[in-house]
Amino acid sequence: MTELDILAQEARSNADLPPCLSAVMPVYNEAATVEKVIRLVLQQRPVQELIVVNDASTDRSGEVLQGLAKADPRLKILHQERNQGKGAAVARGLAAATAPIVMVQDADLEYDPAEYYLLLKPILANKADVVFGSRFSGAGAHRVLYFWHFVGNKLITMFSNVCTNLNLTDIEVGYKVFRREILQKITLCEDRFGFDPEFTAKVAKLDNIRIYEVPISYYGRTYAEGKKIGWKDGIAALWYIVKYSVFVR
Repeated sequence: MTELDILAQEARSNADLPPCLSAVMPVYNEAATVEKVIRLVLQQRPVQELIVVNDASTDRSGEVLQGLAKADPRLKILHQERNQGKGAAVARGLAAATAPIVMVQDADLEYDPAEYYLLLKPILANKADVVFGSRFSGAGAHRVLYFWHFVGNKLITMFSNVCTNLNLTDIEVGYKVFRREILQKITLCEDRFGFDPEFTAKVAKLDNIRIYEVPISYYGRTYAEGKKIGWKDGIAALWYIVKYSVFVR
């Protein structure tokens, strides 16, 4: 057992882990939360770099990011010339990642960066190649919100499992963590909210890939607080699952 294995097994906070993580943060009109999220992410010891992709925001997000540009040498800010969607922003950020482990971090406050160690432990202990967070398993704090969102997520996840032969509980979760070499084995195509079902389907097709899931806390927000994804995106997710599980090899 290596020293890293021991660290991973014994880690009870991010402070117990070494810098090893590229966090990729897509941003679109998140001026109210993005500064706080960036500061929270940069406080976490495993973060080797934070790559923020401003997807042509029309609010003050660009100004906020400009003000933070020199806040920490680990912070890298990229700007899209036109709005292309979350998937395109994530893909650009992933292409710039250099750390051995990569993850997606949303620019809102729905997830807690203090829980990175939970997601990293299976990879650092050499048990996993990809780790999904789950808002619906375990004892993490979970804000009570929309019943039909919960039902829709369960249906999407179940349909994805049927098509991929996985047994995940939450494919739409924002926290997905994986070894950087995974990016050399898949090509991400979807520009908007199709990232989650596309990534899941393509990872599921890889040979000898170890996928884990760990419970995380969830501090969801309402539409009044800035939530963007809606029922139309849920319908589209079903098509992306079929597209990348059945038709695209």
